[in-house]
Amino acid sequence: MITVLVTPNKIHMSGHANTAPHGSDIVCAAVSALTLTLIEGLKHIAHVELHESVESGNICVEWQKMNDTGRALVDTWFLGICGTAAEYPVIEFL
Repeated sequence: MITVLVTPNKIHMSGHANTAPHGSDIVCAAVSALTLTLIEGLKHIAHVELHESVESGNICVEWQKMNDTGRALVDTWFLGICGTAAEYPVIEFL
């Protein structure tokens, strides 16, 4: 199970989907790709200062100030996570 917590200044995700062997899990790959792309977009497109921690099974992204471009990126990321959760119900929102 992947748990997702979204607050006004933080995204925290933990766990594994466990829908396939390690390294072959498309759900984990999708969630990771979406989230790592979000981090890069926030840093390089929106120019938001982040504090991030990325480890296997645990990603935390925090910010103090978010601009409109950053909010659009976070909203788009959230749509992708929700779409993935609808297809693969191993994602839980807190």
